Amino acid sequence: MKNLSLSVNHTDTLIGWHRQGFKLYWRKKSQGRRGRPPIAAETIALIEDMAVNNRTWRAKRIQGELLKLGIKVSEETVKKYMRRARKGLPPSNHGQSWATFIANHAGETWACDFVQTFDVFFRTVFVYFIVELGSRRIVHYGVTRSPGDFWVAQRVREATPYDEGPRFLIRDNDSKYGQCFTQVAKGRGIKVIRTPVRAPKANAICERFIGSVRRECLDHMLILAERHLHRLIGEYVTYFNRARPHQGLGQRIPVPPEEDVCRIKWK
Repeated sequence: MKNLSLSVNHTDTLIGWHRQGFKLYWRKKSQGRRGRPPIAAETIALIEDMAVNNRTWRAKRIQGELLKLGIKVSEETVKKYMRRARKGLPPSNHGQSWATFIANHAGETWACDFVQTFDVFFRTVFVYFIVELGSRRIVHYGVTRSPGDFWVAQRVREATPYDEGPRFLIRDNDSKYGQCFTQVAKGRGIKVIRTPVRAPKANAICERFIGSVRRECLDHMLILAERHLHRLIGEYVTYFNRARPHQGLGQRIPVPPEEDVCRIKWK
């Protein structure tokens, strides 16, 4: 029995040694394995910037753009930082924000709106403006006491001679825009975009212009008649297009002087 007890103790000791050796073996082997190298903070910032400013891009596209810069990152890593960057962003039907859409298409987008004012006898007069978003240029304007679908449609015809017009035209939900207006725009290949209800920022450039025309012109004039208002607005539009600097354009004016036009043309 004594010998048996000794042999059992020896067996337990050997098994214990083996277990300790097994732990040491796998600990050493685990320490020898290295994970993925850390990603530079600049690369993470670049992934997040691409994800936020290009909402239609997926992980494969961003991975490809990074490869063009000589940066190799796995698709799973790109997805990780994409999710973090886009978390909390409002959904967009077209995969991009409204501000991004306007920035990408400003050169081929017009916006239109009405300004309501009153003459010296407190009678209502309406001024209609069409603004080119890229240059801030006033493309067309009209004055009337009775705006309606046919009248607005005629303004679109006059603003697009020879069917030369924008790709997009932004308008609000005013009832003055009817079927005739829609058909004229469609016939000229213009896609009409209606702004959401109670969202003035959706037509921000046009709204800013309306504020300017009120502060700089209408608030300082007594309007005698419809023809008088038409002349005043015409003079203001000429000033606005050809002489007034704009912060949104880097203090440039919408329509450069003739000498600048020639210089640009012959560069």
